[in-house]
Amino acid sequence: MITEFLFGISSALAEDAAAAGAATTAAEGAEQMAEMSPIAAILQMVLPLVAMGAIFYFMLIRPQRKKDKQVKEMLNNLKHGDRITTIGGIYGTITAIKDDTITLAVGQKGGAPMEMTVARWAIRQVEEVSVENEGEILA
Repeated sequence: MITEFLFGISSALAEDAAAAGAATTAAEGAEQMAEMSPIAAILQMVLPLVAMGAIFYFMLIRPQRKKDKQVKEMLNNLKHGDRITTIGGIYGTITAIKDDTITLAVGQKGGAPMEMTVARWAIRQVEEVSVENEGEILA
């Protein structure tokens, strides 16, 4: 109980000192701004905003545009016989391409291959044909 009382007093004193220091700092800052030329004052306010804009561009916008360009290029280079993965996780082989739809062979039922049609934008990636897949007929 005594420690809570003492802690309350010390924190109140610290808050008062911080508020007094902030007021002094704000007053000094206003005097410095009044002494600066208008061009320097504008640059001091605008420069941090420009720096933040550049950081956002190079860390967020530019990499996303680069990734979008790679995806668009991959979708435009699809061809008959490519092994692909859809965004739903389905693996298949392209059997036909028509405008914005792609027909995939996804397996065999009995002796006939099962086919499905998906939108071109639903292709996640083109798979590399591995050694174990070389024996399959990619038709």
